[in-house]
Amino acid sequence: MARASGAMVKVVGIDPGLAATGIGVVRGRGIRMTGYSFGCIATAATTALPERLGHIYSRIHRLLSSEAPDLVVIEDVFSLQEYPKSGIALGQVSGVVMLAASQCGLRCAQIPVREAKQVLTGNGNASKSQLEQAVRLRLNHPVAIRPSHAADALGLAIIGLLRWGGPQPPVAPRRHRLPRKGPAS
Repeated sequence: MARASGAMVKVVGIDPGLAATGIGVVRGRGIRMTGYSFGCIATAATTALPERLGHIYSRIHRLLSSEAPDLVVIEDVFSLQEYPKSGIALGQVSGVVMLAASQCGLRCAQIPVREAKQVLTGNGNASKSQLEQAVRLRLNHPVAIRPSHAADALGLAIIGLLRWGGPQPPVAPRRHRLPRKGPAS
């Protein structure tokens, strides 16, 4: 179903993280925002990696299914030379987030963190605090947005709303079958 020109749009922003994945939902049209919500999905470091990824996936899938946004915006994964394990973990979380979006038939876009900072604050090297303040000002939110991952996710959702280019056909959910193993030859 195509959206009428000028119709309200809903965008979900996701800041992937293994310990905490930030979620931000923004509704509006162009630069006018009519509503927003935010939160975070936390996992314990003492839990095994597959279970942590499974928890994030199921919570994101449930959220995307219920919210049915027009667009999902994810912070693009970056690899830190000093912390390569962090880059790998972010990639794993981003993968389960994109999988959930795909299985819900949703459009998904990635935005590098420096670009998000540039768009929202005018400075690609802005601090987390500066980014949170810029997001809070755009939303006219009266107090600091916590946790910071939620503020980052809201920033991504705001950028998605600002860049929304109109109706796009939904991505068809795909079901994948694993190849059957035949008898050993």
